[in-house]
Amino acid sequence: MNDASQAGPAIALAGINLSLGHGAARVHILKDISLNIGRGETIGLVGPSGSGKSTLLMVMAGLERADSGSIAVAGEDLGRLDEDALARFRGRNVGIVFQSFHLIPTMTALENVAVPLELAGADDAEARATDELAAVGLGERLHHYPAELSGGEQQRVAIARALAPNPAILVADEPTGNLDEATGRQIIDLLFASHERRGATLVLVTHDNALAARCGRTVRLRSGRIDGHAG
Repeated sequence: MNDASQAGPAIALAGINLSLGHGAARVHILKDISLNIGRGETIGLVGPSGSGKSTLLMVMAGLERADSGSIAVAGEDLGRLDEDALARFRGRNVGIVFQSFHLIPTMTALENVAVPLELAGADDAEARATDELAAVGLGERLHHYPAELSGGEQQRVAIARALAPNPAILVADEPTGNLDEATGRQIIDLLFASHERRGATLVLVTHDNALAARCGRTVRLRSGRIDGHAG
């Protein structure tokens, strides 16, 4: 983690508004969102479908830009960064796990984890990727392609990829949505164990109230606004 992550909250949102679409189809998705998330905190982001949870997560991860308001992540004002600088910042500081695993089908598990590290300039990318895959229980599956892995194994590769840069912040959007219940529990246990081991801030979007309850704090969204905090 960089030095900037040691000052202030891990994520600070102030007056965030975001609309998507054009003309008559334009929809106001996020409405005046202000939220501080502390370093090392675990947050469950919950709410009905269409409430803006995933969009808010994408703003936190620097994948969507707000129309207005400010966002600072690990001490960095994302609004000041151009697209290239934002991509570099994201690669170093934010790990992202999606519901659909987003693995590159023509690359092995090892390559899927190592290539982003190589693009970020790491000179020990393959060794780090090997260690991360071993840590998620895939030490024997390094040279398998995504099509040769189960859904749970593919999500483990995605988690290893997200954690490999040792990010200050880990965000996960319905990470068990494509998995059966037992496999989903294993994936969640893995995410929380990784959080404990590394001390990274963890933000989870979930429809599962039991999963949200495992987080230190729950933030509820309704119609694009924060509805209330629990926990």
